[in-house]
Amino acid sequence: MIIKCTAPIRICDLGGWTDTWFAGTGKVLNIAVFPPVEVTVVTRPKRAGEPQIRIHAENYQDVYDLSSDAKSWTKHPLIEAGFKLFQLPPALHLDVTIYSAAPAGASTGTSASVSVAILGALDLLGRRSLTSHELAAKAHYIESHLLKLQSGIQDQLCAAYGGINYLEMTQYPEASVSPIDLPEELAWELESRLLLIYLGKPHSSSAVHESVIRRLEKSPKFRRYLDPLRAAAEAGKEALLRGDLTAFGEAMIENTAAQKNLHPDLVGERARQVLEMARRYGVVGYKVNGAGGVGGSVTLLLAGDARDKHELIQRLENAHADFRHLPIRLAPHGLRRWRSDDTPPV
Repeated sequence: MIIKCTAPIRICDLGGWTDTWFAGTGKVLNIAVFPPVEVTVVTRPKRAGEPQIRIHAENYQDVYDLSSDAKSWTKHPLIEAGFKLFQLPPALHLDVTIYSAAPAGASTGTSASVSVAILGALDLLGRRSLTSHELAAKAHYIESHLLKLQSGIQDQLCAAYGGINYLEMTQYPEASVSPIDLPEELAWELESRLLLIYLGKPHSSSAVHESVIRRLEKSPKFRRYLDPLRAAAEAGKEALLRGDLTAFGEAMIENTAAQKNLHPDLVGERARQVLEMARRYGVVGYKVNGAGGVGGSVTLLLAGDARDKHELIQRLENAHADFRHLPIRLAPHGLRRWRSDDTPPV
C-alpha cells in the first residue's frame, strides 16, 4: 500500500503570539500557501528482526531506522513523535519519506505541517477516524506535551484546514475556525501581490523569545502589548471580507509594529533590511512571519500595479547572499491524503 499526504505551510499570521498558553485568549488570521509538506508512506510485510519504520528525511539527507517501541528520540523528534500516538500493525513495515520545499526555520509553520501530514497518513493507514480539527489538536499535543516546546495552536490548524482562516481562541488550546472565502478574482489578485522572502537564516527562539514569554507570564501589565496583535487580526479579517487589500496591508504593518513593541529584536536586522527596501518600492503591507527574531521570513504585499515586482525580487536577492524569494500560491485545501490505488484525493 502507498499513502500520500500533503499539508500547506502558513504565512502572514496576523495576531500571532496570542494563540499561546500565556496569552489566554487570542485572535489570529493566517494564510495557507503552497509549496506543501509532502509525506509518502509505503507499506509491506515486516521481515523478522528488522525495525518497523524507516525514515527518509529528505531535507536533511537522513535515512535511518526507527522502532515503534523506542523509548527515546533519535534524530528528528518531531517526525518520530507522531508514531507514538498510533498502534501500528506489528506485522507491517513502513517506509516513510518527508519533504518540504520551504527551508527549515523559515517561520512558516513547516514543523506543524510535517506533524499534521504524518498523523494524517497514520490515521488513513488505520480506520480513518480523525477529523481535521482532531488531527490539528494531536499535532499540537506532540509539540507542547511530548516534546515540551513552546507552541501556539495556529500552525497546526492552518495545515489541517488550508485556505484563509480567522481563529478565535476562547481558552487555550480551544479555538473556533472561521474560513474567509474570497471571490475568485480577489483571491487571484491577492496571490499575485504576495511575496515570501526567506531571510537565509533559521529563526532563533532562544533568548529573545524566552524573555518575551517570561514577561507575558509574570506581568499582567505587559500583556496589554498583545491587544494590538489581536486587533490586527480582526482588522485583517474585516479588510478581506470587504475586499480591501490596501486595508489588509495596513493590518499587516500594524501587526509588525506590535511585534516590535513586544521586543525590538522580534523584527531582526535582516527583516529590517528587507522592509526598508520594500518600502522604497511602495509595498502596501509587510509582516514578519511567525514569532519573529533573528532570521525566518517576511511576507510582502505589493501595490495594485505591481509593476516593479520582479525588480524588487532581484534587488532583494542581490542585497544579501542569503535572501531568497520563495514562490508561493494560495492553498485552498488543507491536509490532503489518499491511497495510490485509484482512490481520489480527499
